[in-house]
Amino acid sequence: MTPFRRLPPSRREAPETDLTQRTMPSIKVASLGLAALIVSLACLAGTPARATGLEEALRGLGSKSRKTILRSIKDLGRAGDPAALPALEALRDRKLRVDEQDRVLILADDGTLARDALTGEEVPVAGQRLRSPVINNRIRRTLLPVIARLQLSSPDPGVRLAAAKEMVKRPRSGAAGAIRSALETERDGKVRQALRLALALIEIDSPDPVRRISAVRTLGASANANVRARLARMLQTNESGEFTAEPDPEVRAAAAEALRSIDRRLALVSLARNLFYGVSLGSVLLLAALGLAITFGLMGVINMAHGEMLMLGAYATFLTQNLFRSYLPEWFDWYLVAAVPVAFGVSAVMGMVLERCILRHLYGRPLETLLATWGISLLLIQTVRLAFGAQNVEVANPAWLSGGAEVMQGFVLTYNRAAIVLFVFFAVALVWVLLRRTPLGLRVRAVTQNRSMAACMGVPVSRVDMWTFGLGSGIAGLGGVALSQIGNVGPELGQAYIVDSFMVVVLGGVGKIAGAVWGALCLGVVNKFLEPYTGAVLGKILVLVFIILFIQKRPQGMFALKGRTAEG
Repeated sequence: MTPFRRLPPSRREAPETDLTQRTMPSIKVASLGLAALIVSLACLAGTPARATGLEEALRGLGSKSRKTILRSIKDLGRAGDPAALPALEALRDRKLRVDEQDRVLILADDGTLARDALTGEEVPVAGQRLRSPVINNRIRRTLLPVIARLQLSSPDPGVRLAAAKEMVKRPRSGAAGAIRSALETERDGKVRQALRLALALIEIDSPDPVRRISAVRTLGASANANVRARLARMLQTNESGEFTAEPDPEVRAAAAEALRSIDRRLALVSLARNLFYGVSLGSVLLLAALGLAITFGLMGVINMAHGEMLMLGAYATFLTQNLFRSYLPEWFDWYLVAAVPVAFGVSAVMGMVLERCILRHLYGRPLETLLATWGISLLLIQTVRLAFGAQNVEVANPAWLSGGAEVMQGFVLTYNRAAIVLFVFFAVALVWVLLRRTPLGLRVRAVTQNRSMAACMGVPVSRVDMWTFGLGSGIAGLGGVALSQIGNVGPELGQAYIVDSFMVVVLGGVGKIAGAVWGALCLGVVNKFLEPYTGAVLGKILVLVFIILFIQKRPQGMFALKGRTAEG
């Protein structure tokens, strides 16, 4: 048996020291692991809470109770989570549905599929009974600002600009913080301007006079009519002349100066807008009256069916659109280019048929031509009614003519009207070249100046009459193409422009292209400047009175015609 040997003290204490050294790191590691576990559990506990809150608010959007929907919208707005934006936009656009399992769905455009607002999963909805949440104006007033606040974080500048403009329309004090945060990161100039305007509309009610003055000055740099109304309320007085809305005199002085600045800008915007729309209207009148000026100056025919040539051109555009939509959908945006020669050809052929069949037998009898063409106009209107119906038909703008460019605040230069102005002046230039630089134009001018002498010189007067009447009718058809892009297309389209066309011809001078141009532009611009003050009907009456007084002083119009008509 081996005797037990006692170890030296140093050898006995060494194992205890080594054990302690090995145990302390393990305790530290265990403590750190426990702490990490606690933090992880806390995070895991918090995440479902947030998800549950968002889920509860989204489910509340599909509730049958309007109070619950309103509370859910407010909760989502306070949360500021962009994930809720698609559901809120669907609620605004009436595309939010609730199925039989109480799932909140976002309906697709085709109506056959939907997307779960919580999971994003696609759900087929064919054959299912879906319920649509019922909302009212109170919910809409709450919904739109919340959508705007969430849209401020969109990567699309257009979406952010629309959101900022929505905040300008409906400023809410609770959105001030979101607007300031957006201003710190926003780089787009238009969006920043709209955000500053929205913030100023909020801070104008601040208890701090310095902030109110700063807000008033910001609003004074705008040309927004709603802003003007808000500033005008600050200067309201009671019956005794005391200011009731704004007690601080410095703020009132700043508001008065801001109002004067806004009025100057609004006057400039109104001037530019009326001038543009007046030129646009004058361009359409020019196409409507140009052919009438040529035919009336050449043949002395009072053509009351000239307006129906515009109508035929518009319906030719409608038919061309439908053909492209059915057979060439990939080229649909270019249907208008094809409609130009089609409308010209249809109207020109109809004009030549009328001249050959009816009007050639009535030359020299203007009152009989008036009655005959009036009957033809009624016949054409009724024929179109039977063929297309009495209701207006839809002619869509191509994509490249949709929308517009904002030239200044409050004035948008629409692409369709700008294109019409350019198109009209291009057509007028072609007509001028045709009449001045071609053999047909030479014969037309010869017959216009002296029909008998032209016939003696071998000019085929009868054929020139036919081609000229066809040319005038074809130009009216081009006017119908232009009208289809800015107005309704119906059987009585031409009736609204025939009187104005005759006024253009009389004012400018019978048979003169330059007279038709200046007469149409003058009538269009004057009408647009008179309408805001007198109304459309009284404005036309005043224009008619002016023309009567003008022709009393100058019977031959602005540009007198030389030759046979002038002598007659």
